[in-house]
Amino acid sequence: MNLSFFDQFSSPSLLGIPLILVATLLPALLLPSPNNRWITGRLSVLQLWLINLITKQLMIPLDKKGHKWALILTSLMLFLLLTNLLGLLPYTFTPTTQLSMNLALAFPLWLATLLIGLRNQPSVSLGHLLPEGTPTPLIPALILIETTSLLIRPLALGVRLTANLTAGHLLIQLISTATTALFSTMPTISFLTLIILFLLTILEVAVAMIQAYVFVLLLSLYLHENI
Repeated sequence: MNLSFFDQFSSPSLLGIPLILVATLLPALLLPSPNNRWITGRLSVLQLWLINLITKQLMIPLDKKGHKWALILTSLMLFLLLTNLLGLLPYTFTPTTQLSMNLALAFPLWLATLLIGLRNQPSVSLGHLLPEGTPTPLIPALILIETTSLLIRPLALGVRLTANLTAGHLLIQLISTATTALFSTMPTISFLTLIILFLLTILEVAVAMIQAYVFVLLLSLYLHENI
């Protein structure tokens, strides 16, 4: 059976049942199970250190009012981080390469930050649509542009995450296919492509972590604008 490069992004199924839910819940299995002790081993210490580091980085642009979102933002960061990294393993499926899932994560949180701003400080939130000192003839056009840029924020969040992960997975598959195809005819070239594949994999690990951080950091910045 001939497979295309994009078949890796289709949701796997078993007996007609989609397995995307299993792939989504898999990162939760890596977290420590509840126990009557705070620290149960070195892995727990490492996880607590990582969670503390992520929380500090995400809460830097926020004041005390925004600290209520610490649990949501940190949980989302860990979910995206583990999902992106697990998707780099062989014979795995990456749910965050699906635009529908990324939009389902981005749109409700973006809408929540927008509604918080409209409820707590409506004049300041609406004032972002028209900067001070704008010439009168440009007011209608500028309001339209700022409104459009505000409404496409969740779309930009979802598309950015999807595009970066999809491009990385396609590059890895293309180079790995070339390495396998050239192994029997040109082993030297195959060895060079293998080195490139190894370096690209390291790069994709960094991209997976950076994109998870950027996704949540932008949400925290949107929250900062509205509190």
